[in-house]
Amino acid sequence: MRPLTEAETRAVFEKLGRYIGENIQLLVDRPDGTYCFRLHRDRVYYLSEKLLKVAVSIPRDNLVALGTCFGKFTKTQKFRLSVTALDFLAPYAKYKVWVKPGSEQSFLYGNHVLKSGLGRITENTAQYQGVVVYSMADVPLGFGVAAKSTQECRKVDPMAIVVFHQADVGEYVRSEDTLT
Repeated sequence: MRPLTEAETRAVFEKLGRYIGENIQLLVDRPDGTYCFRLHRDRVYYLSEKLLKVAVSIPRDNLVALGTCFGKFTKTQKFRLSVTALDFLAPYAKYKVWVKPGSEQSFLYGNHVLKSGLGRITENTAQYQGVVVYSMADVPLGFGVAAKSTQECRKVDPMAIVVFHQADVGEYVRSEDTLT
C-alpha cells in the first residue's frame, strides 16, 4: 500500500470532481479525522490515517484490502470509480437524478436511464456531467453520466437515453466475487 503519485492523484480527483465538485476537500478533512487515498494492486482505497498507521505492521503480500475501495486503475492508467464509493459520493453530489419506481429495476440491472423513467433532475445539469442516481425515496442507487442537459431532457422523446450507466448497487450481486 503506497501513496498515490501526482498523476494518479490527478486522475482520481478529476473523476471525483465530476461527481462532487469541490467537495473533495470534505472527503479528506472530515470532522472525525483525516482521511487519505492509498493504492494497492491497482485499486485506490479510502481510509483514515489511524487505520493506515495500524496497517503498517501488516506485510504487503498478506494485505488483501484496507478501507473502502473507491475504484481501480485500468491497464491504460485510467481511473474507474467503483460502486463501493457510492456511500461517500452521494451526500456530496452536486447533480442528482431521480428515477421512477418502474425504472429502478432496469437501472439496477445495468441499463441506461431513459427519459420515460426520469422522475426529476437537478437544475442546470450539463451534458456529460457526472450524476448520482437516486430512487424517488432518496435512496442512492448508483451513478452515471448525463447524456443530455436539463434543458434538452425536456424536449427529447420518451425513449431517448438521458443518463449513461456507470455503476449501480446491483453490482454487489452481479459481481460479488470481484468487488473488494
